[in-house]
Amino acid sequence: MAVTTESLKEYAHSVGLDLFGVANIERFENAPKRMHPASIMPRAKSVIVVGKRILRGGWRGIEEGTYWPTYTYFNYSGLLNSFFIPWGSYHLACYLEDHGWEAAPYYPGVPEAQPTREPLRQGEAAPSVHLAIRIAATAAGLGEMGWSKVFLTKRFGPRQRLHAVITDAELEPTPLVKPGTICDRCMQCVRGCPGAIPHIREGKTVKIRIEDYTYEWADVDLGKCTLMYHGGDPRTSPFLHKDFPGWKFDVTEQEVSEEAAYKFAWTLSTAQWRATDEFPSGYVVEGHAMIRRWGAGGSYGVEGSRGCMRSCFNHLEKTGRIEARFHNGEFIKRPRWLLDSKTATRQEA
Repeated sequence: MAVTTESLKEYAHSVGLDLFGVANIERFENAPKRMHPASIMPRAKSVIVVGKRILRGGWRGIEEGTYWPTYTYFNYSGLLNSFFIPWGSYHLACYLEDHGWEAAPYYPGVPEAQPTREPLRQGEAAPSVHLAIRIAATAAGLGEMGWSKVFLTKRFGPRQRLHAVITDAELEPTPLVKPGTICDRCMQCVRGCPGAIPHIREGKTVKIRIEDYTYEWADVDLGKCTLMYHGGDPRTSPFLHKDFPGWKFDVTEQEVSEEAAYKFAWTLSTAQWRATDEFPSGYVVEGHAMIRRWGAGGSYGVEGSRGCMRSCFNHLEKTGRIEARFHNGEFIKRPRWLLDSKTATRQEA
């Protein structure tokens, strides 16, 4: 039996994957060498992008300010990204191999973390090639980039994680999604974010062109974004208030790179400290350390995508721009919590 886009899609759904799309290799003509699928498989003809939903309920505890582990463990870099999707991707690659085609499952890396290296083959890409998985998903016709740089699908809005399979099988590409089909630039992501997404009037955008379409989104301040998301922001992490009483740190005033922000936030959350009467746990930030340990992939999302995901899908569901529907109505049901950038002292607490 010949392998077709339709037969692969049917198989992908049978092994538990929610999303499936195909990009032909020509759609990556403008990609840099270290982000090009052909740098991994020179004879690649197609890139299959697959995904599974992030559970809406996975954010409920963070939204209410009561429970953090579900999002990290099931939905972020825990089981979803490190087991649930790779299981399906692996079996999809096996299906291709059983039909005589080479297939390389791709675990989404971070193109931002590519150290300067010399190519191992003259004229070729240097090691540490990483696809921009959200752009690959756009090229595979799964959806479009939202204003906040988060990838949106017609089915779930921003609620999915993505993987890919690169293959030398020549497959029929999935039609591209026209820009503006899902994202209506309502700016709910900007209003909900603690301060990393530029407003449209600032004119800071990124643009890419795939075939006849130009996709554009905000040039997000990834330093601030990383500080907030990974637990460096007292406004969105109550755990800092416990372990750094009397400390003031305003993330919106910081001008740091994404890498520097990672170094700061991850050090706070992974490092241990001597046990004392004041801080008996032996961790620098006990709550962050526990969340990280519960995440099967070792990463954690303390801030929980307040604007770029939660505010976004709340708007897209409410306005009917995506297919997801829930009997209980809007996700955001009451005024949202946001703490002070100065933590309370022991006396105040």
